[in-house]
Amino acid sequence: MATRDSGGVVTEPGPGAGSGSGPGPGSGAGPGEVVARTRGLTRAFGGHVVLDDLDLDIRQGEFVAMIGRSGTGKSTLLRALAGLDQDTSGDLEVNAPVSVVFQEPRLVPWKKVWPNVALGLRTSDPRTVARDALDEVGLAARADAWPLTLSGGEAQRAALARALVRDPGLLLLDEPFSALDALTRISMHQLVLSLWERHQPAVLLVTHDVDEALALADRVLVLADGQIAHSAQITLERPRDRDHPDLVALRIRLLTELGVATKDVS
Repeated sequence: MATRDSGGVVTEPGPGAGSGSGPGPGSGAGPGEVVARTRGLTRAFGGHVVLDDLDLDIRQGEFVAMIGRSGTGKSTLLRALAGLDQDTSGDLEVNAPVSVVFQEPRLVPWKKVWPNVALGLRTSDPRTVARDALDEVGLAARADAWPLTLSGGEAQRAALARALVRDPGLLLLDEPFSALDALTRISMHQLVLSLWERHQPAVLLVTHDVDEALALADRVLVLADGQIAHSAQITLERPRDRDHPDLVALRIRLLTELGVATKDVS
């Protein structure tokens, strides 16, 4: 049964809690149709079960963050949703174009930035489309640069432009900010939120950073033992004050779910 911690957070513990009803007030998006759904999704590597009968809905325009300890299947789920891992059992349905941004930018080093963004793009004028996307992420001036001359933040901006240029209905983010310094990470958070509000894809962000999940997401999921162990819907308006009582309480709850000692955590 769902419980409301206070005005801005609704929590729903237990397996199968990943089926949310869509974004809440102040999220910048209204409830939409389901763009990705799993029912009984299972993935094993040898005798090791990583995803175990997992149920999840992600709705149009919803920003979902998934946290969990290393090896719990977060990236495995993301790869399955992206169609990169088809050795699963159970039902998996994705009803929208998918783009992925990985932890590493994965830019082709022998192509300049704009051809990297346009790679595989089917359009009569890929250069203009790519440059428009680079302008949107604040990287227009680096369109003709070589990838190895980019900073870490610039490279991730290029990777984000490459994902968005395909107009995805589902944007999958696999720890794309983890290698960035703190200030660059904050600016990337702001950029991703502005792009999400403008384009309204469904987003699934995989992260180990609880505060990142609380700042960005409409819904935070904890993955443990191959299942959704906990789900929390956040209806606080953005930008969010990390010291808001609702977020402090939810941070402690999420850390507890992750098995982290929470004494003196605030």
